Formats: sequence, C-alpha cells, structure tokens
Amino acid sequence: MPAVGGIPTGPGKEYPGNLTPYVLVTCIVAAMGGLIFGYDIGISGGVTSMDPFLRKFFPKVYRSKHDETSTNQYCQYNSETLTMFTSSLYLAALLSSLVASTVTRKLGRKPSMLFGGVLFFVGALLNGFAQAVWMLIVGRILLGFGIGFANQSVPLYLSETAPYKYRGALNIGFQLSITVGILIANVLNYFFAKIDGGWGWRLSLGGAIVPAIILTAGSLFLPDTPNSLIERGKMEDAREKLRRIRGLENVDEEFNDLVMASELSKQVEHPWRNLLQRKYRPHMAVATLIPFFQQFTGINVIMFYAPVLFNTIGFGDDASLMSSVITGLVNVVATLVSIYGVDKWGRRFLFLEGGAQMLICQVIVAACIGAKFGIDGHPGELPKWYAIVVVLFICIYVAAFAWSWGPLGWLVPSEVFPLEIRSAAQSINVSVNMIFTFVVAQVFLNMLCHLKFGLFLFFAFFVVVMTIYVYYFLPETKNIPIEEMNQVWRAHWFWAKFMTDEFSNGNVEMLKGGQALKNV
Repeated sequence: MPAVGGIPTGPGKEYPGNLTPYVLVTCIVAAMGGLIFGYDIGISGGVTSMDPFLRKFFPKVYRSKHDETSTNQYCQYNSETLTMFTSSLYLAALLSSLVASTVTRKLGRKPSMLFGGVLFFVGALLNGFAQAVWMLIVGRILLGFGIGFANQSVPLYLSETAPYKYRGALNIGFQLSITVGILIANVLNYFFAKIDGGWGWRLSLGGAIVPAIILTAGSLFLPDTPNSLIERGKMEDAREKLRRIRGLENVDEEFNDLVMASELSKQVEHPWRNLLQRKYRPHMAVATLIPFFQQFTGINVIMFYAPVLFNTIGFGDDASLMSSVITGLVNVVATLVSIYGVDKWGRRFLFLEGGAQMLICQVIVAACIGAKFGIDGHPGELPKWYAIVVVLFICIYVAAFAWSWGPLGWLVPSEVFPLEIRSAAQSINVSVNMIFTFVVAQVFLNMLCHLKFGLFLFFAFFVVVMTIYVYYFLPETKNIPIEEMNQVWRAHWFWAKFMTDEFSNGNVEMLKGGQALKNV
C-alpha cells in the first residue's frame, strides 16, 4: 500500500509535446476568464466601504457607520440588504453553472466562455448606471450568470489544452488572473474613492466591462480543445488542433487515447445520473469537498470584505482601502510561487504547507483582535504597531491561500474527472463552490457581529479538518496525463476499493501501450 494519501510511481506513458508559444498564448487568453471573477471579488468590498455608495443605496448602514453613540465596531456593517447585494451574484452563478454544463458539453468550451463574457458585460453596465437597489441586485445576478459560465468552462479548457507536464502551471493561470483582477479592483477602489462628487463607485462597478470585453473577445479567437472537438465528432479538426498545440506532426498516440476516452464516454447516456455510481465516488468527493473547503478557509471574508474588515478594526477609509491593495499584491505574488512550484513540488505539498500556515495566522489574528476589541467591540485608541501586526499576519495568511487552496481548488477538480462525466462533475464543482461562497457572503457580517474575533477561530477549525482530508484522502496528481488519471485512484489506499473491474478494464484498453502508474 502506498504512503498515506500518496501514490506509488512507476514507468508511465509520456505523450510527446512541447510548451509552444501558441499553446502558451492560448492558455493565457483563456485564463483571462478569471479576471471577471477576481475583479468582482475585489470591487464588492471596496464600494461597500465608500460613503457615497452607502448613503445612496444603504442609508441605514451609512448612519450606523457614522453613529458616534454606537461603540460596537463588530456590528456596524450588519445589514441583510447589503449582504444580499454581495451574495446574490453567487446564487446566480450556482444556477447558471448547471446550464453551462450542457452548453460546454454539446457546443464546446468556447461558446460557454462567450456567453459568460456577454452576460458579465450587461451586468456591469447595469450596475454602473444603477439608480436603485433593485438595479444593483439585477446587475449582480447577471454578473453571476457570467461567472457561472466562465468558471465552468475555463478550468476545463486549460486542463485539456495544456501539455500534462505543464498542466498545473498553465491551469493556475486562471487563479492568477483572479488575483490580478482582485488587485486591479483594489487599486481602482482606492483612487476612485477620492473622486470629488462621490460618483467614483460608478466607475468601480462599471469598470467590470473591461474584463468582460477581454473574455468575450478572447473566446471568439481561441481554438476549441481537441477533447471537445472529438466529443462532437470533429475528428480531423481535433487531430489538427492537437498537432498545433503540441507543436508536433505525430500525435497519434495521444489522439488515439483521446478518441478511445471519448468512445467510452459516449456509452454513458446520463452523466448526471452516473455521477452517483460507486466507481465515481472518488471524483465526487473531490468535486464536493475541495470547493467546500476552499470557501471555508475564510479567504472570501478577507477578499470580499477586506476594506470593511479593516475599517471595522479601526483603520480609516483610505487606510482600509490601501490595506486591501497590499493584500491584493501579496495574493498575486504568492500565486506566482504556486505556478513555479505546483508541477515541481506537487499538489499535496502545497495543500499541506498552506493549511498549516493559514491555521497559525488565523489564530494569531483572532488573538490580536480579541485582545484589543474584546467582546464589546470597543477598542479605544489603536496604536500603529497593532495595525501593522494585523495586516502582516493577514498578508501571510493570504499568501498561504494563494499558493495552495486558491489555485489548487480549481486545478485539482478540473484534472481528475474522466471525459464521460467531466462537464457534469465540473458543474458540481462550480455549484458547490458558489453555494458556499453565497452562504459565507450572506452570513459573514452577521457572524462578525455575533462571533466577533471568534469568527477567525471558526474558520481555523475548518482549516484543520481540510488539512487532515488532504493528508489521508487526496492523491498526488502532478505529471499524470489527464486521460490516465483513473490509475491514480486505483493506486490509492482508500479509493481503490471503489474502482470496479469494468471501469478498470475499460481504462486498461484505452491506455494500451503504457500506464501512468503500476497497479498495487
């Protein structure tokens, strides 16, 4: 039996292929789909800390924020309408990701990205010109529809296009563009908040049309993936695309394996129903637990509400927005570390190291806030060193997330699903992600009001649980061709018992000429 959570290694099939400039540019353009998600995450918390925005749409929150008789800092932003503004997007993304599965499977990855860009564009315009709360929320819902389509298709596109040796680094381009989107949004919020006349929030919200245009234009020029073309019966187009993205004339071995995988997948008439079969239990565990745990790291508490959170713990409006810019910059740099190390050190190492680092930081931040604010939320005068310590440990926490659960939460699910359930399982992955993003966004301000500094300990508990899960139950997937991934599950100490003989024999036939791993 292999080491806990790991897999044995052995001589494996290595498809020839190069990291060509063509495939590099293709993956970079596709990864820009993450910009729309990141920009929205960054922009939401910024505008909800801007006084002109609160005064126009959420006057009750504005009055609470400036009420000198109120001393409980924990509760100043507690408003159901305000949280609905933020979280409505994620409920919409959940619903659209289910529709996006069918579009992605039947029409290809490109149309799904195109729909995502167009819907996000319309939602951004509506938000930028909003005159009432209902316009804001309808705009957010359209943004959510766009994100659902993009998050469904972009990770699949990247995993299917990238050479397997570089799949981790290129797929993390999606997470990198999310972090770049967050940073750009934080910087824009900082400067737009200073515009005289108080209309800078319109530029912040309306600025989302820029990443929407990038995604829409990019999807028009990108090639579809060989997997998707084969799935839709376009064999010659698929062979030609595979030659181009691998930079080789002879791609017969990989092409034949892709065709065999597609033929096997066509025998599955009802991919949604088949997800419940015993042999797909390992895949469903990844599709549900990884996105669930990703949201319960507590990262969205930081990234959604960073300006609000920093404002709550005593920073002024400008200082809180600048602190968000700092955390956004750390987020980008740490994601570059993940791109460098994911195919070198492996997924499990980054998951485990990141989990330990996040846990330590959450406990320290909880202690710092608890020591100053106590349970009554009245900190008195906050010294400068205190602010520096809080921002420092939040930055260390963000760095840990950005090179572990941030990128790997999208990478690992997108690379482990067999073709016959890939679109449906990716929809489950996105849906679970959006369900719990919605839940966390909806209840965070209320939880901050009631749990106070204990909120950080609440998320620290889940970090402990998810790190244990990775250690025991998540196999290493680096340098494994995507169509051979089921051999990873067959080699795992726990999941092997779910892999039926019929399933295994089908894969062995598909993989004639070599195996990724030795059977154990």
